[in-house]
Amino acid sequence: MMRPLIGTELKRFLRDYKRQNRPVRDVAVLLQSVAYPVNVGSVFRMADGAGIAELVLTGITPRPPHPKIDKIGRRKDNRVSWRYEPEPLDAVAQMKEAGYELVAVEISDTAVPYHTYDYPEKVCLVVGNEDHGVTKAVLGACDAAVFLPMYGKGLSLNVHVALSVAVYHVLHAS
Repeated sequence: MMRPLIGTELKRFLRDYKRQNRPVRDVAVLLQSVAYPVNVGSVFRMADGAGIAELVLTGITPRPPHPKIDKIGRRKDNRVSWRYEPEPLDAVAQMKEAGYELVAVEISDTAVPYHTYDYPEKVCLVVGNEDHGVTKAVLGACDAAVFLPMYGKGLSLNVHVALSVAVYHVLHAS
């Protein structure tokens, strides 16, 4: 049985792993009116862990500094490149101008399972409000939509959980 890595050994292992296994995709994330600060804080923490290129907060999405975002996100807003854009469609247009293909993580009639989509080298994942999802207007401006298949009775996962699943898949998909 191997003993667990701790302290300096663990830090070296993680540093070397990152150097040897760099993701091949540039991934950004756009939050379209994600209302709950706990979800926003969780997204900041995931964005730091995944090395997200940029996090764009739009609409009614709460922004740092915010006590719940700070607590849940462990102040990762200081490490993650982020900005606020009031109008979601303006943010979509800006991301397209920057060369990103926009892919909504949303249940829609045109969405395909997240693991079957052929993600480009530069992709921006878009998630929406916890109750209403991505609006029709923003969904229509996206290049594609993907969904996470659900095998239980629930139709979806919490927004930050679904986004995390999709982000890590995109980072490591062939």
